[in-house]
Amino acid sequence: MLTKTQITEYTIPISEFLYSRLYADAKPHCHHIANLQKGLILVYRGAELVGEGTGFGVPVVRYRDRDYFSGSSTLHVFQKGDCTIAVKEFALNRILENRFRKGKMENKIIRKFTRLSNELYWKHRHWRLLALANLPKSIGVQTTFVQAKSIGNVTVTYFVDSALISVKVDLERLEKGGLQRIFLLNEQGSRFFKKYLDSNGTVLFDKQIGAWENVEADWAYISNKSDEVGFRLWKVKDTILHRGREFLKGTFDWVGLDYEVNPEKTRFEYNIEIFGSLKRK
Repeated sequence: MLTKTQITEYTIPISEFLYSRLYADAKPHCHHIANLQKGLILVYRGAELVGEGTGFGVPVVRYRDRDYFSGSSTLHVFQKGDCTIAVKEFALNRILENRFRKGKMENKIIRKFTRLSNELYWKHRHWRLLALANLPKSIGVQTTFVQAKSIGNVTVTYFVDSALISVKVDLERLEKGGLQRIFLLNEQGSRFFKKYLDSNGTVLFDKQIGAWENVEADWAYISNKSDEVGFRLWKVKDTILHRGREFLKGTFDWVGLDYEVNPEKTRFEYNIEIFGSLKRK
């Protein structure tokens, strides 16, 4: 029999020094995504490794006019034998807004500039150019994620069984009109995770990983340089797997493997293999 418990925080052991953690609120509050919901976060020797990443299994959806992010959620945890089942329901209720100094954007030239930079930078999310990202700040433009009318909820169920995490995503309750793309983000912090390799034999470090590149291999793996901790994801039929990494002090600190999912899908499943105290085979 499963016991259902609604909680605000839950930590799940993976190995002696490695854990995964979920919050029902927006913790940890890092940089520009401080008020957005996170997924599963890796914790190694007591330190959270997510940086400014989203964690594992976080939905972002794109409609005709803008992208929607999650600013609130509920979290329930079940235990079935050795398997921990965590269910996080993400409300897609935040959008990006630009402000000039202390007010909203009113000047037409600034609005046009910001709209163009957003199209290149935020609307396409990971097609990130660091210089372009910092340019609005230099003229006093600040970006923030503000409350918006929810376009639906996405329920993500994490099955954590030792070092294997199975992720099941329910997309049924999204508004369908105007829905263009669905992303499932799987990101941790770039200051700890610096190495990429895949089944094609590609090995990359730090900036070589790139900001938003397609993965052509059957699987991809990200770890710290000494391979103490890492995670592997596989390509899934009818989806695109992207790799990416960015670090800019005080702004960006993420690395990950993100899925781009057909908007017609109502269900999506994938696995994440975690490597902890033992070396990857």
